[in-house]
Amino acid sequence: MSQATEQATESSISLKGSTQMVADFFYYAVNSILYQRGVYPSHLFDTTTRYNLKVVETCDEQLKTYLDNIIKQLKEWLNDLTVTKLVLVMQDVESKSNVERWSFDIQCDKSIRSQPNLSRTEDLKAIQRGIQDVIRQIVGCVTFLPSLETSCSFDLLIFTDRDVDIPEGWDETTAKLVPNCSDLKLKGFTTSIHTVNPTISYRGGV
Repeated sequence: MSQATEQATESSISLKGSTQMVADFFYYAVNSILYQRGVYPSHLFDTTTRYNLKVVETCDEQLKTYLDNIIKQLKEWLNDLTVTKLVLVMQDVESKSNVERWSFDIQCDKSIRSQPNLSRTEDLKAIQRGIQDVIRQIVGCVTFLPSLETSCSFDLLIFTDRDVDIPEGWDETTAKLVPNCSDLKLKGFTTSIHTVNPTISYRGGV
């Protein structure tokens, strides 16, 4: 079986293919959020094409290495079907308070564990359209989310099933919620193996 057929074709998707597709989405989604919300200056991002859209990707080697390491671990948990949520939280650098939180709930169809190499019949173009819609929503949110008035840092959190071992270099943490926040649910997407539903929690009203 060729690698392309094993991962994804125009009419089917496997656990491996779904894992790669969702991990790629998170990489570009996080880059887009950091760029759109001004957490990093614009000159630290390059424009590229993905999902038939113009998207951004950091050219800062330190940030890229950090994101690559996060996505590498995320892929392992996606493939194991043990991840439940990825969260990007922004914190005021001075006060350390949480000011904005992008939460991506992840539902995994664990029934595929019995046949991990099985490919499911899916419309991959429809999956790509779903990913396009989420990326467009991320970009569009800038028009109405309150401006981040202070310098912000960010953390990436990955939530897993309780019985998952914590890898070396990782630590347990709190949920890092935003106090007195408003919530905005975005339209998500599904590969039929992994379903992603985003929610933004932010201070202040629209």
